[in-house]
Amino acid sequence: MRLPTLAAAIATVALPALSACTWVHMAPGASAVRVVSATPANCQNRGEVEVSVKERLGPYERNPLRVRDELETLARNEAPGLGGDTVQALDGYEDGNQRYTVWRCGG
Repeated sequence: MRLPTLAAAIATVALPALSACTWVHMAPGASAVRVVSATPANCQNRGEVEVSVKERLGPYERNPLRVRDELETLARNEAPGLGGDTVQALDGYEDGNQRYTVWRCGG
């Protein structure tokens, strides 16, 4: 097997595995944080957070669903520090960055 063929074979196997990697993990207390799409009723605004992840790894673009999930996880991780239990995306993500409003809705 020639070197270019070997490199192509390795890339074919490694790239799908690389796109499945998640580097963001749920922090303690963040699993109780809800994610809502609309402004929640009867909740107290606790502030905003901006979170970011890598959207590209070198020349390879990461799966947009994975990027969105990781941004959401990071926002959920930040909410307890602001006394919040709910997050709402303010807009879509751009260049791996996204802003969220943190709300306190529970008792």
